[in-house]
Amino acid sequence: MSQRILIIEDEQKFARFVEMELTYEGYEVTKAYDGRTGLQLAETGEFDLILLDIMLPGLNGMEVLRRIRRVSSVPVIMLTARDSVVDKVSGLDHGADDYITKPFAIEELLARIRTALRKTVAGPAQEERVLSVGDLRLDVRRRQVTVRGTPVELTKREFDLLKYLLENKGVVASREALLQSVWGFDFEGETNVVDVYIRFLRSKIDEVFGIKTISTVRGVGYVIRDED
Repeated sequence: MSQRILIIEDEQKFARFVEMELTYEGYEVTKAYDGRTGLQLAETGEFDLILLDIMLPGLNGMEVLRRIRRVSSVPVIMLTARDSVVDKVSGLDHGADDYITKPFAIEELLARIRTALRKTVAGPAQEERVLSVGDLRLDVRRRQVTVRGTPVELTKREFDLLKYLLENKGVVASREALLQSVWGFDFEGETNVVDVYIRFLRSKIDEVFGIKTISTVRGVGYVIRDED
């Protein structure tokens, strides 16, 4: 069966050119010309790899990437004319597997696609991961949290916040970083919403089971450490 690639790109001529080259190489290709349509297609889980532009109408590429990473570990290669280091770092930090700047040689893109797809085949699926600290277990694929085998009911936001802290275990996350990664670029509320949700997590986990999961680093943010 042919591997399926989703192109999310608003420049239709460029998207068509890439589609033709990929089809010639044996891939099955679907195109979307705006961020929201692309995200809806990506969330179906039907694709083996996504080529994603940053500057998109409807929903920018970084936000599309952030939302994809909430539900899927599908390889994502960013395609963009923006070649600043900040853009590249931001894309990679938010879960992109690779980053290629326009204009590029189609041979380079094909090589990067093959590399990304090989990693997917060779390694365990990210969605099968179980993150843990002490007696707490977070099942990424099933979106379940347990402590000593007892289920903990969390809202989607609480789950995403806990998942982010576990994924970055040992690294102190600032409130701003948590807002950007968990709430998103378009969040317009106050940073104290992070403190509120940390309290929610502590009330459902630490207070119920008599453990200490999330530590506060005064003046900086929050962290989960193995020794806590």
